[in-house]
Amino acid sequence: MRSPRPPHPAVPGNLPAPVDRFVGRAAELAALERLLGEARLVTVTGIGGVGKSRLALRVAERAQDRFCGGVWLVELSAQRAGKRLVPTVVAALGLPDSSAQAPSAALARHFTEPAEAAALLVLDGCEHLVDECAELVGALLSRAPRLRVLVTSRRPLEAAGEHCFPLSPMVAETEAAELFTERAAAVLPGFAATARRQREAVAALCRRLDCLPLALELAAGALRALSVEQLLHRLDDRFRVLAGSGRGTLPRHQSMRTAIGWSHELCSPEERLLWARLSVFGGDFDLDAVEYLCSGSGLAGDEVLTALTGLVAQSVVIREEEAGQARYRLLATVREYGAYWLAELGETEWLRRRHRDWYLGLATWCELDWFGPRQTEVAARLDRELPNLRLALEYSLETPGDAHVGQYLSGALWFYWVGCGRLAEGQAWLDRALALDGEQPEARVKALWVAGLAAVARGEPVPALSLLHECVGLAEECGDHTAAAYATQMLGAAAMVSDDLPRAERLLRESLDRFGTLGELNALVLLAQVQLGLVLAFAGDLAGGEALCEEVREIAADAGEHWARSYALYVLAYVRWSRGEEEPARELLRECLALKRELHDVVGQTMALELLAPLMVGEEPELAARLLGAARTGWSSFGEERFGWRRLDPPHDACAERARGALGEAGYEEALRLGRGDGLETAVTQALSDEDEDANGPPGPRHPKTAEDQRAEHDELYVPPGQRA
Repeated sequence: MRSPRPPHPAVPGNLPAPVDRFVGRAAELAALERLLGEARLVTVTGIGGVGKSRLALRVAERAQDRFCGGVWLVELSAQRAGKRLVPTVVAALGLPDSSAQAPSAALARHFTEPAEAAALLVLDGCEHLVDECAELVGALLSRAPRLRVLVTSRRPLEAAGEHCFPLSPMVAETEAAELFTERAAAVLPGFAATARRQREAVAALCRRLDCLPLALELAAGALRALSVEQLLHRLDDRFRVLAGSGRGTLPRHQSMRTAIGWSHELCSPEERLLWARLSVFGGDFDLDAVEYLCSGSGLAGDEVLTALTGLVAQSVVIREEEAGQARYRLLATVREYGAYWLAELGETEWLRRRHRDWYLGLATWCELDWFGPRQTEVAARLDRELPNLRLALEYSLETPGDAHVGQYLSGALWFYWVGCGRLAEGQAWLDRALALDGEQPEARVKALWVAGLAAVARGEPVPALSLLHECVGLAEECGDHTAAAYATQMLGAAAMVSDDLPRAERLLRESLDRFGTLGELNALVLLAQVQLGLVLAFAGDLAGGEALCEEVREIAADAGEHWARSYALYVLAYVRWSRGEEEPARELLRECLALKRELHDVVGQTMALELLAPLMVGEEPELAARLLGAARTGWSSFGEERFGWRRLDPPHDACAERARGALGEAGYEEALRLGRGDGLETAVTQALSDEDEDANGPPGPRHPKTAEDQRAEHDELYVPPGQRA
């Protein structure tokens, strides 16, 4: 009988036993373990409360079997004096306190002795002792070749051989919700977000807290007194709400104010000033905006980049890169802390006005740049800058005497509201702006004709008429001939969707004559010609409509313009469909949809899908019906179906009749339902798929977004902070 194997000797070390379960972070755990296997010095960096210590300790715990010399934790956040660093490490390792031997010598000998060589040293909370830690770590690593060091710090040590591991808040909202729910259950036994309303509240809470682990744990503690919904409503004062009892936690983790304030203490005066000024931004921002907004009065222009680099290094500012350009952002909690100091400095009003002026200039420049080859870039830029544009609009409409700026800004963004899928939001801003009395009639007339355009695009010609008639009268009073020309164009468009084709033709021709006299040429002028071409086509003059739109197609192609060109392609496809030329019509609509998809033009994509469906129903009736269902989703996101315009009904009705005949009533209704579920973007992807794809059945959805997701992305209304659920 074999004798039993002796028990494996316990690995030395001083890691504390975890008191609660480690939740999520599987990807980060694996990545940090790989990095620690490759590098001898790894520093986990990130803002306070992001979970650096918890992640490092979890990795250290899982790695204990690899280090026969032990895994040793040294907690440094409470150690303020750099000269006490080495004695603190010596004490943490349990080395004998011998007056005959210097602490540094004892430490060096410990990690160089053969039996203790393979060891892991975890230095937790080094941000206030980076110089001392860098010196110590460098000395130890150079003398102990089998030693590895894992550091947590809000900024890198910048030591030789250091590999940084930047840690972000929890990426998966589901993981954040799991963490919150588990910690909440510890406070309220039996807590579980099972009801839909409560699940939605927890998800919203996680988003508002940037999925920051410490914030979620403190929020869970607040459930002793508040419900999740009450807590969510109180997050505008998050520093008061997110404060724990402090028992059993590190001092810097007792409240969010303390956690963020610890980072603030470590900043230089210039970095603190920049942090406060950066709080004026919403969403992310670029370096040009930072240098314009934040320089001056205590922070010279040539100091801004240095201070910004320091804030990035300390994880206060998050750096991201897109299309070769660096952009920056603050977590909401970090922004709120900076806003407090901005108010203390008395600079809030000055910075908000300066911020508004910068984004007013951006909107003006983008409006000019919309007519040209950069339309797709302009659309993408404004998507990124939308949170800042909202803040600029909010400031203008809330500040006495600045209503005219809000009217001008909401009008200058017409191309974004109408052409890039933000029609409902644009209408809301325009309504707010026009409800105010501005001091400059030129700004009001612009907002009026843009509001008229938006109303027509939403299938509301009657409200559009009152806006546009006011615009014409005011434009004549102040001599704004350009605004009068646009108002005339929109009156023609309103007549068009009201089926008054003779009046529409007269007004659209008049607007084009006015544009010619003024020398005005841009995307809206080309659109006026397309609108006239569509009126002629509906009136039976297919050749006249075709000629006008071919001219627009040529001019737009020369200018690199996509938006008006895509509408010209739609009219040309309608002409081909009317003549029975199905294959040319299909090709024109696919080209139209490809351009519309680049710009996220919901109106244009919806119109094109409804015209494409009857051209596909003969070969693929189920796909055609699904396209109609997706188009119905598109209509519901911005206005009345087909603008309430009966001239657009024939293609839809023809497709519906043939699809019903091929699929049967039940099959047709099921295909419509599937199309509504797919949503607009999935349907456009299906419509643009290769022609040689298997046609035995409609292709499945290729886009991960649901119809609900797509509506939220393209037409999400801004909710002021005080009104958020």
